[in-house]
Amino acid sequence: MEVKRFDDKGWAGMTKENGTSRRVHEAGPGHFTNPVIPGFHPDPSVCRVGDDYYLACSSFEYFPGVPLFHSRDLVHWTQIGNALDRPEQLRLPASTPSSGGIYAPTLRHHDGRFWLIVTNCSEGGGNLIVTATDPAGPWSDPIRAPGVPGIDPDLAWDEDGTCWCTVAGVSQVRIDPSTGKTYGTPRRLWSGGPGAKAPEAPHLYRIGDYWYLLIAEGGTERGHGVSIARGRTPAGPFEPCPANPILTHRGTDHPVQNTGHADLVQGLDGSWWMVLLGVRPCGGTPGWHVLGRETFLAPVTWVDDWPVVGEVALDLPELPWPLSPGPVVQPRDDFELTGLGPSWISLRDRPAAHCTTEERPGWLTLRARGGSLDESDVVFTGRRQQHPSCRARTLVDAAEGGGGLAVRLDERHHYAVEVSGTRVRVVARVGSLRTVVAARSVPAGPVVLAVTITEPPSPHGPCTGPDVVSLGFEEPDGAFTELATLDGRYLSTEVAGGFTGRVIGMYAAAGTVHFDWFDYEPLDG
Repeated sequence: MEVKRFDDKGWAGMTKENGTSRRVHEAGPGHFTNPVIPGFHPDPSVCRVGDDYYLACSSFEYFPGVPLFHSRDLVHWTQIGNALDRPEQLRLPASTPSSGGIYAPTLRHHDGRFWLIVTNCSEGGGNLIVTATDPAGPWSDPIRAPGVPGIDPDLAWDEDGTCWCTVAGVSQVRIDPSTGKTYGTPRRLWSGGPGAKAPEAPHLYRIGDYWYLLIAEGGTERGHGVSIARGRTPAGPFEPCPANPILTHRGTDHPVQNTGHADLVQGLDGSWWMVLLGVRPCGGTPGWHVLGRETFLAPVTWVDDWPVVGEVALDLPELPWPLSPGPVVQPRDDFELTGLGPSWISLRDRPAAHCTTEERPGWLTLRARGGSLDESDVVFTGRRQQHPSCRARTLVDAAEGGGGLAVRLDERHHYAVEVSGTRVRVVARVGSLRTVVAARSVPAGPVVLAVTITEPPSPHGPCTGPDVVSLGFEEPDGAFTELATLDGRYLSTEVAGGFTGRVIGMYAAAGTVHFDWFDYEPLDG
């Protein structure tokens, strides 16, 4: 098997402009900070092949689906592609609700091939398997697995090559992953602590003398946790760990909450590590998380053949191997390539007739379909907000239509600054309320729209929100004109519900809108 390797020039076959990397903040020599993949990157699944680590995440209603990352050290991750990046692989009809779509992949490497199983929760979806010899793609067309019930499917192979698929619930069925055919009926295994809510995210491993069944329980909110059981065969029976849950932050004041949906991986030196999702609530009571569920890393040790999870620390301990940073992230995309880089995501689909970099060279062209961000078929392309404080800017030519720059959580929760002709306005949608907050005339021609997200002003109290979102435009001399500053709590999961995080991007609400460039830069170091 030939797998593209990463070196100091970037990913082989990928330019730095269309690759996307996450360089963790260095808190001192050999020290780094969690999350290792910030922003809306939930449900991580990880595997190691030789010296390389690969990781996949959920993507829900966004296209392309299932972002894929590469690392050499478990803390520096570079996005190398998306497993479901072709329309024939991923169908998300307009009826797919926000927080519907693609749930919880499992990524594994077996017999010289990468295997990824995932659930498409939209109409006509189901459990799907795709394969690749190179994780950067291309990935195969999906193999359907109609005999696999439920969500959060996992694949594990035993010594004789039999493949087992375990799903939320937690139940298991034997499967031929090359065809999707299942054998027999799913049987229940072990569902965590008595009465535990939402046993899900199962992963099955052979480690030493035991088969281990790792699951999440307690729901993906503040009660989230990780539990484990072990048995002598992949089908059980399973003995629960006496220390369950082996990880949870429920009932604590830890800055990382909702910890769960984990996966285990062994490092090059034999050490063990856990990737998991968590959130960083901000503000007063009850605390709001706006970036979505993020990917964190924690060390694991073994005591009496049971895993013991170390602290999910914001400052990671010194790593036992050399560091391998990826390329420096470029803050600006000038849309000079023939396609968009892998970090760009669109709502439900991305037909070339509505989203292209080829119509006007060096510009992204969006052609409207839905009339506003309130509609499920709006043409929107953006990137995940990955920093608590950040600024996004774009140069917009709306001479042939209307559109702009938005901070989106879903159809009912978003803020936008948009331009049409010589009029710029800020629109806020919160639940059933939609209002034009402010408007201003601007000179004819392209205009720079901007959004800045920062910590709320002091003093802080129990009702203080997580952040403030300022929206406006730049004058011809470069001065920023702020049109509105809005409370960020209304673009949070605690208000809106669901499973995603904020995405900042460009949209077309009428006609054709051209975008010359897009800048995103963190403001918090």
